[in-house]
Amino acid sequence: MLWELIATVFAGLGAAGIALLLRKLTKNRAPRWLIPVFAGAAMLGFQIQSEYTWYQHTASRLPAGVVVIKKIEQQTALRPWSYLYPQTLRFIAADVANASANNINPHVKLVDLYFFERRAQARRVPQVVHCRQYAQADFSAQLQIPEGDTAVNASWKKLSNDDPLLTALCRNEEHT
Repeated sequence: MLWELIATVFAGLGAAGIALLLRKLTKNRAPRWLIPVFAGAAMLGFQIQSEYTWYQHTASRLPAGVVVIKKIEQQTALRPWSYLYPQTLRFIAADVANASANNINPHVKLVDLYFFERRAQARRVPQVVHCRQYAQADFSAQLQIPEGDTAVNASWKKLSNDDPLLTALCRNEEHT
């Protein structure tokens, strides 16, 4: 975030320099107010560009085997341009390459979900997914893993059969 602030300031200074050059080239006929307008427009433009490219940049730096399963686009009145082109300021990725099958029930897998948010530290949340029963639960010592095709209990959250997490994690599983 510090580097982004420094880059924003330098974008403003560079644009103010261009406005000063324009004033010199026009022998000071260009209005003085061009300098802060150029600086402000460049700083705002840099911030908008940085917010729209954040998702692609962050997702491209994920290691192999970590798959983006959901991106959350936002629109807000504080960013009126987001109504024309929504911004992705949060997304969820799953580490499917390092997911492990349970010893009791191989259709139950432990996977780490990563929650990314613009200007925030990524969070890792371990989750347990049942590929056959389309269910997900928070990983804890109290979680009961069903054996075979035994039904899951209330601590499990049902997922739709086309849920992106199931698709990414259980693509080699036989869905019945």
